[in-house]
Amino acid sequence: MEFATFADARSMLLWSTFATAFVMGAVVNKTNFCTMGAVSDIVNIGDSGRMRAWLFAIAIAILGVVVLSLSGLVNVKQSFPPYTGSMLIWAENILGGLLFGIGMTLASGCGNKCLIRIGGGNLKSVVVFVVIAIIAYFMMYPFPGSDQTLMSVIFFDWIRPLAINLKTGQDLGSVIAGAKNAAMANAIIGTVLGLVLLAFVFKSADFRKFDNILGGFIVGAAVLGGWYISSNLAIDLDGDMYTMPKYMQEWEFLADSTANKPAEARQLSPQSYTFINPLGQTYNYVTNGFDYKILSFGIMAVFGVILGSFFWAIISKGFRLEWFANGRDFINHFIGAILMGFGGILALGCTIGQGVTGVSTLAIGSFLAFGSIVLGSALTMKIQYYKMVYEDDATFVSSLITGLVDLKLLPASMRKLDAV
Repeated sequence: MEFATFADARSMLLWSTFATAFVMGAVVNKTNFCTMGAVSDIVNIGDSGRMRAWLFAIAIAILGVVVLSLSGLVNVKQSFPPYTGSMLIWAENILGGLLFGIGMTLASGCGNKCLIRIGGGNLKSVVVFVVIAIIAYFMMYPFPGSDQTLMSVIFFDWIRPLAINLKTGQDLGSVIAGAKNAAMANAIIGTVLGLVLLAFVFKSADFRKFDNILGGFIVGAAVLGGWYISSNLAIDLDGDMYTMPKYMQEWEFLADSTANKPAEARQLSPQSYTFINPLGQTYNYVTNGFDYKILSFGIMAVFGVILGSFFWAIISKGFRLEWFANGRDFINHFIGAILMGFGGILALGCTIGQGVTGVSTLAIGSFLAFGSIVLGSALTMKIQYYKMVYEDDATFVSSLITGLVDLKLLPASMRKLDAV
């Protein structure tokens, strides 16, 4: 997609992102596509329908990225965030994923679900949004009058030294076949993995319902749309073609002024949907007086999902104002939001950002984050369940150990509480 000016190309990026997110927000609301709900259904009632919808979205994203990459229409190695970078921040992926999984369970949904709930009238999710946004912002940007962030103060000095420099990309193709053969290896691995997931997903009658298929398809397709849109915008200056990042690098030579220069060049890189970092970006955008220079793919995604969900809530007559049931409900959501803010930034994404977008790049860190999110959420549900059933007889430790036994991560001989 070629444009005569940088402003036209950027406008296309922002509004196409919004339109795709709007559709995703409406469909996710309509179908009740929910990653936390997917984990809850399996843990509590043994229903895998919504989990398979999530896996369906992943399959579509993986297979689509294979096609786009082979066609030269996307290069995920240049992505923001750098999913396939050579630095494998495995400890951050795992810790962040666990924190995020715990947080989304306490706060009744992940970052995307928070936006869906806001569109449907849930005022509790507005509080969750604000808390996540503030935490995410200060994890990325320094405190006023300082060069320190929450990341540097709390985490960086002890967790970043644990990272492993692979000296090649962390995508499976690079790790298995080396940099020279990575493209073909990723195509083979992605195709096989995507087809296996499709076979697994459609094998179950729990999944084969219209809403599950529609929800998974639209989320996967939206992620592909994000990759395609952000990778294929160019500015034609008298026959010389410039990508948006390249134009930004040579701004002083190509542009007449800095009036409409975006605040950050990295946010013009190939990317797709994720919902924790963008909440921090939205906080930055609002607190800076809605400065157009700050407007980004992520911010438009946030607005698009909320308004798409609102649209569906109105036409389906499902819009309902909801507030906290009591003080404990507020505390759970507040703590959950804090954990999601920390976890989402540490892990480089959320259930969509890492669980679909990141996994579509076949990055090892994305698989680690995805698995850790599911584990953190499932284990939290187990602990909550045993604490509820046994009340004062169940300590946190006994509930934790029993939950790990239920999840087959500890031997049955270590069980502390009888299964219910």
